[in-house]
Amino acid sequence: MEPQYLDALVVGAGFGGIYQLKKLLDQGLNVRAIDIADDVGGTWYWNRYPGAMSDTQSFLYRYSWDEEDLETYPWDSHYLQADEILGYLKHVVKKYNLRKHFQLKTELLAAQWSDEERKWFVTLSTNEVLKVKYLVTGLGLLSKTNFPNIHNLDKYEGELYHTARWPENANLKGKRVGIIGNGSTGIQVITALGKAEEVKQLISFQRNPQYSVPAGNGPVSAEHRNHVNKTYREIWDQAKNSLFAYGFEETKRPTFSVTPEEREQIFEDAWQKGNGFRFMFWTFSDITVNEEANKVACEFIRNKIRQTVKDPEKARKLCPTDWYARRPLCDTGYYEQFNRDNVDVVDIKTNPITELTPTGIKTADGTLYELDVIICATGFDAVDGNYTRIAIQGRNGHTLKDHWAQTGPTSYLGISVPQFPNLFMITGPNGPFSNLPPAIECHVEIISDLIATAEKSSSTLIRAPNVANGVNDTKVTDGNNSFNGVNRHANGLTNSITCENGIIEAEPHAEKQWTELCDEMSSKSLFRRVDSWIFGANIQGKKTTSMFWFGGLGPYRKTVQKILEDDMKGFKRF
Repeated sequence: MEPQYLDALVVGAGFGGIYQLKKLLDQGLNVRAIDIADDVGGTWYWNRYPGAMSDTQSFLYRYSWDEEDLETYPWDSHYLQADEILGYLKHVVKKYNLRKHFQLKTELLAAQWSDEERKWFVTLSTNEVLKVKYLVTGLGLLSKTNFPNIHNLDKYEGELYHTARWPENANLKGKRVGIIGNGSTGIQVITALGKAEEVKQLISFQRNPQYSVPAGNGPVSAEHRNHVNKTYREIWDQAKNSLFAYGFEETKRPTFSVTPEEREQIFEDAWQKGNGFRFMFWTFSDITVNEEANKVACEFIRNKIRQTVKDPEKARKLCPTDWYARRPLCDTGYYEQFNRDNVDVVDIKTNPITELTPTGIKTADGTLYELDVIICATGFDAVDGNYTRIAIQGRNGHTLKDHWAQTGPTSYLGISVPQFPNLFMITGPNGPFSNLPPAIECHVEIISDLIATAEKSSSTLIRAPNVANGVNDTKVTDGNNSFNGVNRHANGLTNSITCENGIIEAEPHAEKQWTELCDEMSSKSLFRRVDSWIFGANIQGKKTTSMFWFGGLGPYRKTVQKILEDDMKGFKRF
């Protein structure tokens, strides 16, 4: 069968894939988007476990570029549940008539670059072969499921679920349930099942206790929604230029610049307002870099746990002892659930799980916990997991897995990899560590600019200075023809770029320098001293490395803008 030609193929139907498809269609390209799922939604299609919700406030967990939709689309609580997010993404797809451009139930099996054809040859699970000029991957940071490596996992005869593949017909009523994992997902599941009061028994098998603070969820008043609608431009401007895009101004105040009484009050204010990122970065500026400052924050949260959990032994197990230096979590009543007689916690760091038996979980002390259902809330092979399982071959058959074998996942700007021409990754390795929808928007807009530049062979794309809401006058000159238009990109990330013959590829030295910069930026952070998925430490045998730009979204955008203004420094064009 003759390969079908596309200008661009977008892989993924989540926040990134939906927006990228729209952007490239708006640029007049022949584009298709694929996803292995049978509907759009990405992460939010798969993650339908009880209690699944965003930890970003509702007014920011959406796209920023449709002002009418921002003001009219309904949300009635401060945080969105998974089904609400999925409904929102379906709404965007319908509003912009994008569904006809999606090919669902379709998996990317392999992609191979041809120097002769100057195209990607892509093999799909439908037996189709595509010839693609631009390959854009929106595979998601957290999408490749990680089942725990437990002896005799396959011997268990009860119901075994992973939170990222939650079955629609799951019925937990009256059952004995064990949950392995207590990160963000585990905390949400435990809270939801405890509140539902349906399960007969609920046991958390916990390796690392978490520092979690209240989310501050609740109904949104009409007055609050009206205020948000009137100030949306300012809200998004602040978010995109802040460090983490969570809707608050990160403080520059050091922990020990105030009295102990003032410090306690600041922590208490943050606790009452809610949100994990707020507690970590709105209170004091040095919690993640200063050991003594971190200890003070740790003790405040531990005291809250002790005050909440009535059983001293449960409270002891739930109190973390390591640094407060993982992705900051928030909850809607997590610790309160352990006051229920049917909810307990098992410390599997000191008493590890040795195996699964046909009837339950066995620990090192010989105890057998008989269970009807085991839920694995064990997260993902984050960032690069979905890339290394696919045979994406660049020049000379070199795969991404080969490229990352020695150093761990790397890229230039979190977008491009040397030896992989015209491959662009949305939130690839070493992209910004922040609220994801604004970070995704930023990447999509940079990628769209790069592709627009490549398409204008021997052209010059010139942008005016930044203006409000990222709407810039654009002048494109191509030979003897010129025209003026409006380009709605995030604050105009490209200026005076020229490109020959439509091929763009990162330079090896640029990837190396970017990787070193990301490593340097995280080197002084206490995050580096705690095992977590952020550095790949949750996967057995995976090389631990810095996988994010820790400088913040606003500084990332400014840094990338300067790079692109400097004649696309770090990219080669041919």
